[in-house]
Amino acid sequence: MNPADLAKALVAMGCPEGKSLEMAQQLDKRARQLAEQRNSSYEAEMIHLLNLMKQGWAAKEKGLQ
Repeated sequence: MNPADLAKALVAMGCPEGKSLEMAQQLDKRARQLAEQRNSSYEAEMIHLLNLMKQGWAAKEKGLQ
């Protein structure tokens, strides 16, 4: 996934815009690492990581973190 497109998606999910590109690059790198470690697809790992990020931002908005 293109880091700029991923950054836009992160902002839409609640990521601060100023941190979105850096976070997108980190997520891309981590998804690739996990795919290799777990012998799974990059896409599956990216979806997994994005779901975790979304849950974290939702909890933060609710004051749970």
